[in-house]
Amino acid sequence: MIATNQPGSAPVSGGVAVRSISRRNFMLGMGSLLALPVLRKEDPEMVLYNGNIWTVDQAQPRAQAVAISGGRFSAVGSNDDVLRLATARTRKVDLAFQTVLPGFNDAHAHPVESGIEHLHKVACDTDSIEKIQAALHDRALETPPGQWVLGFLYDDGKTPRPLNRHDLDAAVGDHPVLVEHRGGHTAFVNTMALQLAKVTEQTPDPPGGRFEHDSTGQLTGFVGDAAAQIFLKLVPQNYRRDDYRQGTALISKLFTSNGVTSACDADASPADVQGYQDARDAGELAMRVYCHVSAASLDDFMAAGIHTGFGDEWVRIGAVKQYADGSISERTAWLSQPYLGIPNNYVGLQLSSREQLYETGAKAHRAGWQLATHANGDLAIDRILGVYQQIHNEMPRKDSRFRIEHCTLLNDALIARMRALQVIPAPFSCYVYFHGDVLHFYGRERTEHMFPMRSFLDAGLRPTDSSDYTASPPNPSMWLQSQLTRTDMKGNVWGANQRITLEEAIRCGTVNGAYAAFEENLKGSIQPGQFADLVVLDRDPFKTDPFELIQIRVERTLVGGSWKYEA
Repeated sequence: MIATNQPGSAPVSGGVAVRSISRRNFMLGMGSLLALPVLRKEDPEMVLYNGNIWTVDQAQPRAQAVAISGGRFSAVGSNDDVLRLATARTRKVDLAFQTVLPGFNDAHAHPVESGIEHLHKVACDTDSIEKIQAALHDRALETPPGQWVLGFLYDDGKTPRPLNRHDLDAAVGDHPVLVEHRGGHTAFVNTMALQLAKVTEQTPDPPGGRFEHDSTGQLTGFVGDAAAQIFLKLVPQNYRRDDYRQGTALISKLFTSNGVTSACDADASPADVQGYQDARDAGELAMRVYCHVSAASLDDFMAAGIHTGFGDEWVRIGAVKQYADGSISERTAWLSQPYLGIPNNYVGLQLSSREQLYETGAKAHRAGWQLATHANGDLAIDRILGVYQQIHNEMPRKDSRFRIEHCTLLNDALIARMRALQVIPAPFSCYVYFHGDVLHFYGRERTEHMFPMRSFLDAGLRPTDSSDYTASPPNPSMWLQSQLTRTDMKGNVWGANQRITLEEAIRCGTVNGAYAAFEENLKGSIQPGQFADLVVLDRDPFKTDPFELIQIRVERTLVGGSWKYEA
């Protein structure tokens, strides 16, 4: 008897322990598979067989083969059961026992924005200040007089010391220069840029912003959050509609090459959404996108009658996005206790008042929007949880799926409040590994409560995985290693108590990301009726040392039954 499974049926997260098995034993072991789940509507267009498939489906965690029809999985099971569904027209692909996982979901990133930056700005992702200076100098030689020279992807944790305006003046003295930190909340500017912005040593910090001074009171060129916005507003935005399409096409190739088949754009403007649509229409969008809408654009979308869920399987409107505080990697998150090693009892930056968060949130919730708020520090999380609770009390909804983007520094009381509201945390999955070089500003005791995946899962919450690219690489292998080991690049351990298992980490990066976007019935696992999104790896993560997971490479990425990346 063949079991049936209808499209739209909700996947069940879960997993079992997996033993190391030989190819022969693997083949014999498939004899114990459950009856073949199958959605039989039409003959399969493709069958993948001889796979080592981890499905993230509790009913059948392991499989050898899948059949694909109309861009969805139509059958999942053993080689024998699936291959017998094939016809003369079915394309058969021998996976040669490679490991297959559902496609990963980067639940918080900035795809189109980062794509445009790759097209137009100087990449500063190096550990050498001299190399950054040389790259900026070369760009200045190609830049008309008086125009800005722009850099991105800079990480002050990776260079021997942070950039300063004197470094930038030495590289480019006759153009204003702005180099953005890869975290997106701070920047480094030269003297000409300061002069254009009319910022001097006597200029007070704007609300929610910071001009850094050195020990003598001189400006260093570091500007944070609202202070950085003063300079960004001076930079002409001359991007054409086609730049957004090209940026989308470029970055979706980067994501799928890492096994990411879905991503959430965490702060999309109307132009960004148009870019995704144009790339899709041109056949250049290689992944699915769930678009959080920036609060500044909310009225435009509401006037058009659009709210969360509008769109199709490739481009869909998500939540309305607000900001409660700043950045972890850039040390502008709003904390209850001061940062270590930063003078004047500095506790970070508040980017929105409670009144602002409530007013926008209530308006959006009333109009049918999901709410997603950037909150890193414990004070910021406390503030937005209060806002969410008030909105829930005033306008109860059965399934709001409130989100906290990043949701980094918690305590037991905050997690209990999240559990009561079933708030979805969208933490930085690989920050321990990638940004361990700045975690000393928080101290080891606090890092036991940062990115607290173990605590989230134990509380029954459904945390996602995310890169916040450009803030960190969109690399699921790095996510897995960071979560399993809580160890940075240099071997330092930050919060070992928050380690989780490989099965849990994979679920966070697949089905939990789908759930956060109301799409768990469509994707996140390998079972009949789900979109045919999967990744083929060059080794089995279940047989790989957790400290070597980052070495796993993607061989192929399938999205909607079509190969979008092949190594």
